[in-house]
Amino acid sequence: MAVGSEPAVLAPVAATGHGLRHQRLGIALLAALLAVAPLFLYPVFLMKVLCFALFACAFNLLIGYVGLLSFGHAAFFGTAAYAAGHAAKVWGLSPELAVLFATACSAALGLVFGWLAIRRQGIYFAMITLALAQMLYFFYLQAPFTGGEDGIQAIPRGRLLGLVDLSHDLAMYGVVLVVFLGGFLLIYRTIHSPFGQVLKAIRENEPRAVSLGYDTDRYKLAAFVLSAALSGLAGGTKAIVFQLASLTDVHWTMSGEVVLMALVGGLGTVFGPVVGAAVVVSLQNYLAGLGHWVTIVQGCIFVACVLAFRRGLVGELARLIRRPL
Repeated sequence: MAVGSEPAVLAPVAATGHGLRHQRLGIALLAALLAVAPLFLYPVFLMKVLCFALFACAFNLLIGYVGLLSFGHAAFFGTAAYAAGHAAKVWGLSPELAVLFATACSAALGLVFGWLAIRRQGIYFAMITLALAQMLYFFYLQAPFTGGEDGIQAIPRGRLLGLVDLSHDLAMYGVVLVVFLGGFLLIYRTIHSPFGQVLKAIRENEPRAVSLGYDTDRYKLAAFVLSAALSGLAGGTKAIVFQLASLTDVHWTMSGEVVLMALVGGLGTVFGPVVGAAVVVSLQNYLAGLGHWVTIVQGCIFVACVLAFRRGLVGELARLIRRPL
């Protein structure tokens, strides 16, 4: 179906046939770079980047391609972390089953949250998601299976399919890389499918999409659940990698961080959330010695990006080279 021209802040360059080929080449280059990255960078740091990059991509699917701003996405990330940690440590599930269970929990939670939230738009939608996420945060603070402020610690990495020992960082990195690429490609296929075109039409002009006969609430709910599930996939994987699930994973600041990642990289771009996550995680890692000043630095970068790079880093680059990224 025909879709109106996209706002510059969301999609600076239309994805033509040549543009799709450039994107696919970019995905191949990204996969190749990530495959050799452990030779130059610490694998645990890379795994953290990949987990948050998938989280940011899942969030970007909702805001960049549907136009729904969620301030409660930490609920899905943190729920999956607790679910994976509990399943692996208490129930003794293998890591792949623990992560799948965590993803399913986040998808179910996304179905409930989405059903309640998509009836509203704009700031009302954002506030509903924030309120629901805060309710969940206080539940996890009191729930006995979460460990309260201590969280779930010493989560076993286990053996993948009973064969691969994930206690070795390189083996764990390989699994995380496959998980990230799988989630990334699923998002890429979604936004370039007929379903994705309908989502963009809803973002551009929802009344027009309704007039064409689309059940927009159903499409928005489906996108919300998919975004929640992929956020859960990232959260569950992160819990296995770092062997920890804590209140930080479900706190509202985590929702703020994923918003920052998407904005810094570029909303409505394919590679923007990956770049944004790499920038934010790198700042947190290499400026950790500054303590709480890291938050101030992040705030300054956010302001600078809004003022100087309205489309985000990748969005501005795509505008300059006139190629979708």
